[in-house]
Amino acid sequence: MPHPLVTSEDIATYQRDGVVLIRGLFADHVEALREGIAQNMAEPGPYASENKREGESGRFFDDYCNWERIPAFARVIRESPATEVAADLMQSQRVQMFHDHVLVKEPGTSMATPWHQDSPYYFVSGRQTVSFWSPLDPVREATLRCVAGSHRWEKEVLPTRWAAATPFFEGIEDYMPVPDPEAEGMTIVEYAMEPGDAVAFDFRTLHGARGNTSPNRRRAFSLRLVGDDARYVERPGRTSPPYPGHGMEPGQRLREDWFPVLLDR
Repeated sequence: MPHPLVTSEDIATYQRDGVVLIRGLFADHVEALREGIAQNMAEPGPYASENKREGESGRFFDDYCNWERIPAFARVIRESPATEVAADLMQSQRVQMFHDHVLVKEPGTSMATPWHQDSPYYFVSGRQTVSFWSPLDPVREATLRCVAGSHRWEKEVLPTRWAAATPFFEGIEDYMPVPDPEAEGMTIVEYAMEPGDAVAFDFRTLHGARGNTSPNRRRAFSLRLVGDDARYVERPGRTSPPYPGHGMEPGQRLREDWFPVLLDR
């Protein structure tokens, strides 16, 4: 039986659209995640970025791969129902950690999160993947936006550097150009969300977010998990996150000492 937060319809929607809303996934852990984000911003990790672009106002901070040094994040990952829900949505027996990601848009931040798929930045391939994006403040306009069905596109979207808007890799002929979902009439899914709600989406789902023009902060915590069929794959250049010295070979499962198995049914 699925976890009580998940219905059979949620699972079907996730498989079909590559995105579904899970209300209250982190509802019991909002304060812990806020505590973790405060520590993360006070003590940024080596991959922290301010996402500054000329002509844009406000502050857009993001950082990832900090769960092992921020106790609040580790506690939430272990104690929340996220791993059970991930197994249900992915239809996977195993759930393995990939990484965490913090994204904070302060009030009056004009810069949008560009449309992108996560998968092309990662060294992971597979159909059983899930990212949970959970706001720690009520969100309306600055919520996550996903293109339904984009996880089934034949080609991946060209990964770009968010602030510079330049290609992340060479060999860009292997990727499709970044589309304009609104101009092209694609089905965009977005939700008004409360703290602790979570959008679950496939690593291959095209997504983005508007700037934060509200008078309130928009703090978001993301948790990226992989399932049974996830395997290491080489990319044309440095991946994001890079994980230097991982030593994995194409086709291997992610090494469990770096990416622990959180659930095995």
